[in-house]
Amino acid sequence: MTAIQKFFLKVLPQKWAEDMRKESEGWKILCDTCGHSRSVWEVGGIRWKAASVGKKTRIFCKQCNTMRSAAVEYLPADK
Repeated sequence: MTAIQKFFLKVLPQKWAEDMRKESEGWKILCDTCGHSRSVWEVGGIRWKAASVGKKTRIFCKQCNTMRSAAVEYLPADK
C-alpha cells in the first residue's frame, strides 16, 4: 500500500475509506497488447468517484515485460 493510500484510509471516515478502496479495486488497468489487467488499487493508485470513457495511460506490463499503452476501465467484481 502506498503512502497516499495509507493517508486517505487514515483521514477519511471508515465508510468512505472502504468505499474508496472498493471502487478503486473495480477500476482495472488493461494492457492493450496482451490484455493483462491489474486494479488501480493494486498498482498503488486511487480512483474514487471517477468517470471516464476511453482513458489511456502508460504502464510497465509485468506480462509483456515492457512499457505499454493501457486502457483504464471500470470492471467491478459483481459484473
